[in-house]
Amino acid sequence: MAVLQKIRVQFGLAISIIIALALLSFIIDPNTLGSALQSMSSKYDVGTIAGKRVSYTDFQENVDKFTTIHQIATGSSVQNEQTQTQIRNAAWQDFLDRYMMAKNVKNAGVRVGEDEMVNLTTGDNISPVLAQNPAFQDADGVYSPDALREFVQQAGMDDSGRGKLFWNYLQNSVLTQKYYDKYGALLLNSSATPKVFLDRAVAEANTTATVEYVMVPFNYNDSTAVVSSAEINAYYKAHKDNYKQQAGRDIEYVVYEVTPSQADIDAAGEDIDARMAEFASTNNMKAFLLRNSESAYSERWYTKDELASNFSSDIADFAFSGEQGVSPLYKSGNMFRAVKVMGSANLPESVYVKHILLQGADAHEVADSLCKVVAKGGNFAALAAIYSVDKGSADGGELGNIGRFTQANCIPGFESVFTAEANKPFVLDTQYGSHVVVVTDRAKPVAMRQIAVLEKTTLPSKETYNECYAKAHRFATLAAGTYEGYKKAIDSTGVYSHPMNNVTEATSNYGAISQAKEITRWVYDNKPGKASNIITVNNNYFFVVAVKAAREEGYKSVKDVAPAINDILRSEKLRDITKKEVAAKINGLATLEEVAEACKASTSTREDVAFGGTGAPSVEPALLGAASVAPEGQICGPVAGEACVYVFKVSNRQTGAFYTEEDAQNTEKQKAQYAAQMIVPVMMEYDNVKDNRARFF
Repeated sequence: MAVLQKIRVQFGLAISIIIALALLSFIIDPNTLGSALQSMSSKYDVGTIAGKRVSYTDFQENVDKFTTIHQIATGSSVQNEQTQTQIRNAAWQDFLDRYMMAKNVKNAGVRVGEDEMVNLTTGDNISPVLAQNPAFQDADGVYSPDALREFVQQAGMDDSGRGKLFWNYLQNSVLTQKYYDKYGALLLNSSATPKVFLDRAVAEANTTATVEYVMVPFNYNDSTAVVSSAEINAYYKAHKDNYKQQAGRDIEYVVYEVTPSQADIDAAGEDIDARMAEFASTNNMKAFLLRNSESAYSERWYTKDELASNFSSDIADFAFSGEQGVSPLYKSGNMFRAVKVMGSANLPESVYVKHILLQGADAHEVADSLCKVVAKGGNFAALAAIYSVDKGSADGGELGNIGRFTQANCIPGFESVFTAEANKPFVLDTQYGSHVVVVTDRAKPVAMRQIAVLEKTTLPSKETYNECYAKAHRFATLAAGTYEGYKKAIDSTGVYSHPMNNVTEATSNYGAISQAKEITRWVYDNKPGKASNIITVNNNYFFVVAVKAAREEGYKSVKDVAPAINDILRSEKLRDITKKEVAAKINGLATLEEVAEACKASTSTREDVAFGGTGAPSVEPALLGAASVAPEGQICGPVAGEACVYVFKVSNRQTGAFYTEEDAQNTEKQKAQYAAQMIVPVMMEYDNVKDNRARFF
């Protein structure tokens, strides 16, 4: 009865929840119930940190917050894949700092008080987070309390809340950085090395010797060195942590790529050829290319080498040949191109540019006014600090400096800076807003061309697409959803099957095909022995995938690691056997030459063998350790190494004084610094951090 009561107490709540869900299923729409269960499942968590779940919803909210912070900091809402990855990393790090780092630091007794925070943000000990931010620096790149004070005041009056959000982010960054600094200092300063250890390190590092030795390799053909299953199991249990594994899948897949047929290529060539006459005669090239070409009109200027590398040597030769009109139609693979030279000039290959970015309804008018101020000698950096939305451009420490760029890395819309006069401000309108621009330096001019490109890539026709899909569909039908059927389909169709082992949840590339995360998701949603239907990737690849094996996160099985353990244990047995054999053979021998003859080996010598310091040892560690304490002039051994047994003699031991106590202290400090760098990884292991972001992104 007591046991029954205990079960009721411990599991009563769980049972109540299950019963409640069962009752709800009669009155709630099944889709709604499914969503509720999904939100409760850890499968849909982005991760766990110190026992705290980070749901997808929570993580996405943090991503949205850091996206806004990024926009405020850079003045740009443009995001590429790299930027999105950086934002997601920042959002995840924020969870680590809150759930893991802050907890452990506080448990260690580290605190950052209110007075200290005031001092770090507005006092005499300004945090580098603020002091090194260009937004809070003057024209000379020096931290300006007035700039920070003005920002805080404006943030408080910002009805949108963006200013407050950014200021809260900065304060939290200051606090977090201080926690890291204090905790790191705590570890470093607690790493004290007793003087006796320092003295020993100095003595060992200053001692060198000549080591003569005979090396007898293990006999790997020895049939007496047999490892039993029981020994393998015992070793596995004793060293189980060495065999941790991440989740992985072994798969095979076939892929059908939709490629243009010869008929498709011929049709594309005929289509672009029909547009050549209009290409040569049009008075509105921008509009013509917008309608007819895959390359929009660009005001970029090219050197001959740049044309060759960006397009082809034929196009480069034509553009610099002096010929007028339109080039012939050039074909490269599935691509057709023709060009028309729109301009010739000698222009600098690079320019140094600074700007002030204005946004909003009156941006152009404000830019005109600031341009006049700059033209009259106004301080550009000071104006940028006050008016520019772009707070990230501060090349050389001066706000507003974009830096030096070429035509190749030119900001879209900035092409006119290459023809602009040096040190003459002007207003430039781009997709980002209105800019006050000054070109402060121009490289030596070289010959360049401006071209229009009529370009068409052959795309597969609907008939070609359907034909490729039909092949994939036939294979999937033959496979019938099983790995056994998949193998039969391979034999029947003769298609090449791509093997791929250890697919993780982070895998997104399959061979040369990228952004194929949908395959990974299918693989992790299915069990070994299953084969997929058609999985379409990037609209032009048809995959059929089969799961061969699955390994869950945890420990490798004894069966999987038995061969490796067998090698380890057999080497240990061979070591013991060889040691005993060598010991018997050298018993009573007085010289290394006699030892070498008895063991049918040769003698070797290593001079200036060092027993301490930070340099790489000149002999195997086992021999080095034994030689460091061996009496001089006496035959010692046998000592077992990794693959052989040594018999040795230490001679000519010398002591120097080049390695000092200060050197030993510096070495210990380096070790402590290395240990401090492991703070976060060790904390992540301690707090059982699970990062499942690869499951979603």
